[in-house]
Amino acid sequence: MSNGMGSRPRILAIDAGGTMTDTFIINERGEFVVGKAQTTPHDESIGFLNSARDALHYWGMSVEEAFGAMVSGIYSGTAMLNRLLERKGRKVGVIVTAGMEDYLRMERAIQTYLGYSYSDRLHIVTHRHNPPLVPRQRIFGVRERIDVFGKVAIPLYEHEARAAVEQLLTMGVDSIVVNLIYSFKNPAHEQRVREIAEEVMAAEGRRIPIYLSSELYPLRADFPRLNATLLEAYAAEPSREQLQKVRDVTRAHGATFDLRVMASHGGTISIDARELARTLISGPIGGVIGAKYLAERIGVHNVACTDIGGTSFDIALITDGEFQIKNVPDVARFLLNIPLVQIDSVGAGTGSFVRVNPGNRRIEIGPDSAGARVGVCYPEGGVDTVTISDCNVVLGYLNPDNFLGGEVRLDRQRAIAAVQQQIAEPLGLDVYAAAAGVIELFEDNLKNNLLGRIIGKGYGPENYTLLSYGGGGPLHVGGYSAGLNFEDVLIPTWAPGFSAFGCACGDFEYRYDRSIDLPIFPGIDDTARMQLGAVINAAWDALADQVAAEFAKSGISREQIDFKPAIRMQYYGQLNDLEFRSPVRRIEEPGDILQLLRAFDDLYAKIYYNAARTPDFGYLATRAIMTGSVDVEKPALPHRAETGIVPDPEAQISIREVYWKGAWVPTPIFAMDRLHAGNRIVGPAIIEAPACTLVVPPDRQVWLDRNDIFHMRPA
Repeated sequence: MSNGMGSRPRILAIDAGGTMTDTFIINERGEFVVGKAQTTPHDESIGFLNSARDALHYWGMSVEEAFGAMVSGIYSGTAMLNRLLERKGRKVGVIVTAGMEDYLRMERAIQTYLGYSYSDRLHIVTHRHNPPLVPRQRIFGVRERIDVFGKVAIPLYEHEARAAVEQLLTMGVDSIVVNLIYSFKNPAHEQRVREIAEEVMAAEGRRIPIYLSSELYPLRADFPRLNATLLEAYAAEPSREQLQKVRDVTRAHGATFDLRVMASHGGTISIDARELARTLISGPIGGVIGAKYLAERIGVHNVACTDIGGTSFDIALITDGEFQIKNVPDVARFLLNIPLVQIDSVGAGTGSFVRVNPGNRRIEIGPDSAGARVGVCYPEGGVDTVTISDCNVVLGYLNPDNFLGGEVRLDRQRAIAAVQQQIAEPLGLDVYAAAAGVIELFEDNLKNNLLGRIIGKGYGPENYTLLSYGGGGPLHVGGYSAGLNFEDVLIPTWAPGFSAFGCACGDFEYRYDRSIDLPIFPGIDDTARMQLGAVINAAWDALADQVAAEFAKSGISREQIDFKPAIRMQYYGQLNDLEFRSPVRRIEEPGDILQLLRAFDDLYAKIYYNAARTPDFGYLATRAIMTGSVDVEKPALPHRAETGIVPDPEAQISIREVYWKGAWVPTPIFAMDRLHAGNRIVGPAIIEAPACTLVVPPDRQVWLDRNDIFHMRPA
């Protein structure tokens, strides 16, 4: 962080989470300020503006002065996800292949059980289906059939399509989604349904949007394809209004840049993009993109990314400099056909509720959360159940007078009384021992989840550098990293705004996928290889046209775009495919197909070992992928001059009694912004900033490097 003397702000990045809205503003020297304010779900532009003002006051600048100088603005938020969770979307009608009208009521088996423990899946009384986004009476079937090869097996019954559109218009729907079987192989029937709908609407003098799955998500797996297309109509379009409010606010305060938003594949796209559902969970993705960007600049290849917010603990792994893309992710108990950076979320954050199960007297944490209401310690939040934040306040880890720099005052006595009544007395414990037990259980849960993800990839913690960020990351990193022997543990000084920082690190990039399901058997001749190459080239060309069309909305010509073809492939007969960047831009000769196969073999060996490769079975190219990007300005890392190991005397601002391992210990409190590169602090200690608190346990130490990153190691 800098005092900003003579600063020219260049990049604005916003992460509107479920609890807090973080704003990260970077100047031309790589210096930055982080702002934080409570999220305002009804109008996210309010929380954003409050957060931006909070950041800019460190530089003594007004919003108008700063916004006018900026060249780039990137936004990530939760408005669309919240709209989906709360079922507050548009009134949508659906047309499907006859016989499939109960898609949303029946679901697919795996979607029905998403989010439930194994024991809950076994008993019918403990799980339920998702409430359908569209009720059965607004879902109409029309007879038709495209077969697996894309040929017309049954012609479209046009009179049924016409009747379906007429009835949906009578019901007053805002839009119509069309999802027909195998339309990704041949879109002719879906396109004809749209033509019929346009004829009906013209006759009735009404116009509503028509969404075709074959245009938006031309991918295998018809149920996730329906969900993804439905999400565009149901939640993405109304969420565009929130993004437009944020853009309008920036422009009203002098901005000239066009606002972009973080997409699920890790790039940023315009808020005017056609497929806006790709931004459903943009916030956590920013952290992973920021981690990759940071790792490249400090020379680290394997990173375990951990993000603790108010509601969840998000984990992602970067291995050999790359993160994984999930093909059919599940989000909010929905299977979607949207490429998504692979992130595992655990329903455990600093706002998670803590309860004692009256049956077995065990402590249960989450998955529900107080979110922006913090906990019982925040009287204005109206929370009456203990949260993790309450326990941190009780134990002295959090300063109740310095939460969000003192803007939000917490009441420690309320927290103590609540922990005493709800946790300590039912367990027969001292109030402080009870709070410490909750924190230990919470951090052990995080540790076990993190360790499980790493071991599941065939690695150990010693192969990874741990990166901790999010508002609660620095607070708990000492606990959930203890004993795991990571190569290093990194905590950026801008940890609370790291996901916003990551959004600024993303390319301005569009990505499109198309199912091709192309078998490549061993021993085929050069002519057959070139025939396969023609199919792949045709798919890449069509996808490149889509990429170019989206960039054209932002006034960017095709010549400015860097196209990067990729492919998903698996050994023939396997269930799971892998994604990799193509070593060639086009298939120009038979040897290019062999290059694709070798690239897949190498990736497969990295993940599953050499002995697991089975090229004799042949290959299946499942998806063609095209990504296009253009250059945008990205943040530079801070670069400080190192001083001595010992902090300046004024860096220590107080001493506070803190509960460590069963005893109260006078603990030095340091101001984060008064520490310099090279400073080393041995625990126990607490380092405070307005937006976060770094807890250094008694057996650990931290030192601050030239890039404003703390390294935590054994003392």
